[in-house]
Amino acid sequence: MAMTDPDNLVAAASAEFEAAPTPAELENAKARYLGRSGGVTELLKSLASLPAEQKKTRGAEINQAKARIEAALHARREALAEAELEAQLKAQALDVSLPGRQRGAGGLHPVSRTLERIEAIFASMGFDVAEGPEIETDWMSFTALNNPENHPARSMQDTFYVDLKDAEGRWLNLRPHTSPMQVRYARAHAAKYAGLQARGERVPEIRVIAPGRVYRVDSDATHSPMFHQVEGLWIGENVSFKDLKVVFTGFVREFFETADFDVRFRPSFFPFTEPSAEIDIAFRSGPLAGKWLEVAGSGQVHPSVVRNFGLDPEHHIGFAFGMGPDRLAMLRYGIDDLRLMFDGDLRFLSQFR
Repeated sequence: MAMTDPDNLVAAASAEFEAAPTPAELENAKARYLGRSGGVTELLKSLASLPAEQKKTRGAEINQAKARIEAALHARREALAEAELEAQLKAQALDVSLPGRQRGAGGLHPVSRTLERIEAIFASMGFDVAEGPEIETDWMSFTALNNPENHPARSMQDTFYVDLKDAEGRWLNLRPHTSPMQVRYARAHAAKYAGLQARGERVPEIRVIAPGRVYRVDSDATHSPMFHQVEGLWIGENVSFKDLKVVFTGFVREFFETADFDVRFRPSFFPFTEPSAEIDIAFRSGPLAGKWLEVAGSGQVHPSVVRNFGLDPEHHIGFAFGMGPDRLAMLRYGIDDLRLMFDGDLRFLSQFR
């Protein structure tokens, strides 16, 4: 842009900004005046050819022109934003002449429906349902699960804390999983049957699931900082990985009301189980046919965790698993964005009444 007079440059820029009908065109106009190759930059470059006594005066004029151009740009941005807001308000205007809305019938949230379904299926397999506090101690959330302080495996879960401390002076956290309820339930179970264990008699098996809300720093189309989890635990004197496969395959069959799927256990790592496995399913027909979907983590309970349960790992063995009912709800109801679950949009939620 070959303009040597700052006032002319300001006038041209102001006129072009005022004529820009959209924010995108306004930004294009800005580049022509304030960009690397814009008019102001060209004027600044021209200072090099001036005598020293003129540079200061000319430089001040150019800087004043730049400030006026920036002010005109800011004013036009605000005007376009106000115009866009006014258009939105007009489009969403309320017609007060219409009759009032009637109160519609309520219904269960899809996650609530999913949790009830999961609890009913596992109850039919002999599992209890345990619920507990969402604000937990560090020991329950991590240490009892073979996850000591400063362990790298904590990095994705050791995220939300509250301004409270436990009896040992440690900060309390928002639980990152419902596994602490496995610990609480198992310890209560072990205490109840301590006499049997001391006499070497058979302690009744532990079968429990722990559904509830959990919290981690994570947010995208398939993750939320607050989400739900269902942990499962079966501990006895002779509970094996075979039992895990039978139980989980039966659950998937009942939950999705079909046997037309395959299940695979993929080796993985969790501090509280050894060996550990991710559980994937693949439907043989339908829109998701042939695609492996990760639905749970699982494994044989680590001996250290069994000891923290208050049980003897030489005599008690079993498996644990954890799954996300939010993800299962997405698969069951064909929802492609987890955030829709928690937006509170009645247009979305009314589909599940």
